[in-house]
Amino acid sequence: MIPNPCIEVQTSPDERPSVPTWFAEVVMVAQHLATTGLLDALTHQVRLVRGRFGSYESIDFLALLLGYAISGERTLAAFFERVTPFGAAFMALFGRADLPHRATLSRFLASVDPPCLEAFRALFEQNSFVQRWTNESIGGIWDRQGCRYLVFDVDATRQAARQRALPCDPTLPAPRRRLNAVCGPGFTGRKRGEVVRTRTVALQMHTRQWIGTYAGRGNGDYQGELASALRAITTYLEFFALPTKVALVRLDGQYGDAVAITLLIEAGVHLVTRARGYRVLEHPHMQCVLAHPPTACVTQVSTNEAVELFDGGWLSPSEGMPTIRVIVARHRAPQSGKRISVGKHIGEWVYEIFLTTLPLEGFLVEDVLDLYHGRGAFEAVLADEDVEEDPDRWCSYTECGQELWQVACQWIWNLRLSLGQALQKTELREIEWASPKETPPVLLTIEEPVEAYGPWEWAAAFGRATGRFGADAFTLQEDGKLRCPAGASLWLSEVRQENAFTQRAVYLAYQTDCQCCSLREQCLAKGAKGNRARRVSAVRRLLPSPTSVACEQTPVLLGPIRWVDVAGRALRRTWATHWRHQHTEIIALVQCPEKVFPPPRPPREVRSHYRWRWSDRFACNAWWGPPQLRVSVAGVPTFLAIK
Repeated sequence: MIPNPCIEVQTSPDERPSVPTWFAEVVMVAQHLATTGLLDALTHQVRLVRGRFGSYESIDFLALLLGYAISGERTLAAFFERVTPFGAAFMALFGRADLPHRATLSRFLASVDPPCLEAFRALFEQNSFVQRWTNESIGGIWDRQGCRYLVFDVDATRQAARQRALPCDPTLPAPRRRLNAVCGPGFTGRKRGEVVRTRTVALQMHTRQWIGTYAGRGNGDYQGELASALRAITTYLEFFALPTKVALVRLDGQYGDAVAITLLIEAGVHLVTRARGYRVLEHPHMQCVLAHPPTACVTQVSTNEAVELFDGGWLSPSEGMPTIRVIVARHRAPQSGKRISVGKHIGEWVYEIFLTTLPLEGFLVEDVLDLYHGRGAFEAVLADEDVEEDPDRWCSYTECGQELWQVACQWIWNLRLSLGQALQKTELREIEWASPKETPPVLLTIEEPVEAYGPWEWAAAFGRATGRFGADAFTLQEDGKLRCPAGASLWLSEVRQENAFTQRAVYLAYQTDCQCCSLREQCLAKGAKGNRARRVSAVRRLLPSPTSVACEQTPVLLGPIRWVDVAGRALRRTWATHWRHQHTEIIALVQCPEKVFPPPRPPREVRSHYRWRWSDRFACNAWWGPPQLRVSVAGVPTFLAIK
């Protein structure tokens, strides 16, 4: 006892660890998995031909991963330090007996193979998407014509890893990096590290449900990961009996090329993305559109800068790309010397190009732009994920093991959403995304089928050639050749058709003239080998067809755009906080039978056989006998309590 005049303080020399604050949530999640049949499905469908795990099976380690995701502990070592004193109670919640060691979990993650991972992912998709959700409760966005869409965000996040410098000497063995299997060279962004792992995730924006996660070394395979995300989105829609045209996928500029857009269109979904290139600005139709007044003008909230929007209609931005709706946004170029991070600087304007398949009568140009910039909410969800679970922390040094852990994190995230919705019984939120508005005047032009190219424009120096002799230093002679500053001649080598609306002329010097030239250093780019003769090119573009008739379309009043969703962050955090504030107690039952015998051992000829049946393997660490512990959890609502 510690003396205190105001309160009586009792002490004890016996150690008695406190129950972790997250243990109550583990109890509720484990009970939910058991009552819905998911625990049996995890036991019998997620199988791994084990190597050296002792008496444990996959369900033992999956229980640990789910508990680790719930706990929020920073490391596996910290998690095992907290759960070990209550290992028997923790494993009994999942119908198992003994708690595996941390090293055994590492060996399991290192042995996870693709079939085991895909079986776990299939269960995640079959049960996590639709549990406690209905067609009406998953929200949506209704366009100006009253058509419903479900917005999905697909984007990549990355985790960098530090690697210390190692001495390189022929007498030393070749270095072996632990993260070689999961990381590789790539773009690290603002994260510190030498190697990186990229993870592509898909999110349903109205319920904040994770749809899938797919990762790869380095920068990953964005096309393959996009195809996997589209399959998961299609699976999600099938559970609610919705057609694929209901899906609206938002992506960043990485997916604005012909291959990715073709994948999206073939999948039957709508898309909103930023174009990866700017060659469409040279299209004669776009030149005609940019010559007219803008379709709409908006003001950026952060900079109060006016942005002009042009609806380019439906066209093919480049060769091999399907027909798509093109929207151009432009704003004044900043002061000279200021770096432009996004967009193409042409003259006094900075251009940005957005691509979509949304209909013109459902989404105006400003609606599409607002919808694209709404991807900022996805960045907030990724930030919440880092705070609540941080699935990018390293759990395994193998690809399948690390991805298994990340799928487990997404499963717990989705469970918190569905159980939090059942706990709070909140209503859907509905806002007016955009107010009713009239259609802007559209110029309907009748064009004459006359093709004419504009004047030749000499290519500007860029990159390593900046500061050297550019095309403007060469003089065009009457005989059609170019004269270089040293007096040599360049002859017209070819005039090629770069695309449907651009031609390029290439002038080539003689190799003998360049080798003995006195101005050689001023002509070659920095770091150039000089083993080729100097080339100069010029470009000319197809002019817009002359307009013979122009008229304006009568404006039509369009309805508002409505956005319906749930308060995902409040659902998750209220659920987790509720259980962390409740009293949890683990008590050993006094009335236990004196003699409890284990199940009979199989015969010698079975135990010595080199192959066991799956049922025999599952029985090795299964809980047997009557209950020996009682877990008391306060604050359980009546509809969650099971007698």
